[in-house]
Amino acid sequence: MNQPRSPWHLAWVCNRLALQGFGGVLAVAQHEFVERERWLTDDEFVALLTTAQLMPGPNVINLSVLLGERYFGGRGVAAALLGMLCLPLLIVILLASLAQSQMQWPAVQGALRGMGLVAAGLLLGSCWKLAQPLRQSRLGAPRAFALAAVAALLVGVVRLPLLPVLIVVGGAGMALAYQRPE
Repeated sequence: MNQPRSPWHLAWVCNRLALQGFGGVLAVAQHEFVERERWLTDDEFVALLTTAQLMPGPNVINLSVLLGERYFGGRGVAAALLGMLCLPLLIVILLASLAQSQMQWPAVQGALRGMGLVAAGLLLGSCWKLAQPLRQSRLGAPRAFALAAVAALLVGVVRLPLLPVLIVVGGAGMALAYQRPE
């Protein structure tokens, strides 16, 4: 296992991560932090991601902040935020100003649709990679997928509010995992 050489190294990797993603940064984060830099194992990545999802805000930024705090405390948090937000923010402002006048062009509209499809593919790839550790969990992959399907159905089709669904379905998942022997 490696660790960042300095807060600036962490900021550089977070910046590289942020600049590679367009709506589907989770797959890039897993690749950068686990496979390329080897700062986390797959299990550590899933654990940090779980914590990041409980925090308000974008999951990958939260994940980077947690990683920065783990290695460098407050300086790491600042470095992770700097790397994740500064240059991408400037690029988005520039692109938004350019797109404002070019939005009626079919090529621009097609490019945006294509980027949406790429983001969807990256998200599916991330889901596949992140589902692999479920095989070792106490809950087990079939039960976890069944609970995820129930939650998606309740929120997406029945249109129940997300928070109560997460509380009930998440509580059911914890109860099922607790009942199973290790």
